[in-house]
Amino acid sequence: QVQLVESGGGLVQTGGSLRLSCAASGRTISRYVMGWFRQAPGEEREFVAAISWSGGTTYYTDSVRGRFTISRDNAKSTVLLQMNSLKPEDTAVYYCAARRSFLYSREWVDYDDWGQGTQVTVSS
Repeated sequence: QVQLVESGGGLVQTGGSLRLSCAASGRTISRYVMGWFRQAPGEEREFVAAISWSGGTTYYTDSVRGRFTISRDNAKSTVLLQMNSLKPEDTAVYYCAARRSFLYSREWVDYDDWGQGTQVTVSS
């Protein structure tokens, strides 16, 4: 099992930036697809971004493409989500997740390990 801990959330104005960090422990994540998901109150958990085990391929939901960047450092067992040009609709709890597979997925049920989440609030 992988333990994941997110940090970096907070309150920011529209147009601002935040960088979320996910620290992994327990097992190496170097062979796992890693993803970020978010969930707003009353909404389903939705896919935000994912990154292949090597970091060579990234995936984004349409609403964040061009504004968010996912990256990873396997040596440090960390995954980052750089969020720029934030909008009020980005407000949600953001979760880091590990998929114990080489295969990419944007379905939250396909991910095996989850962090506790970090709140991101974008004010208008």
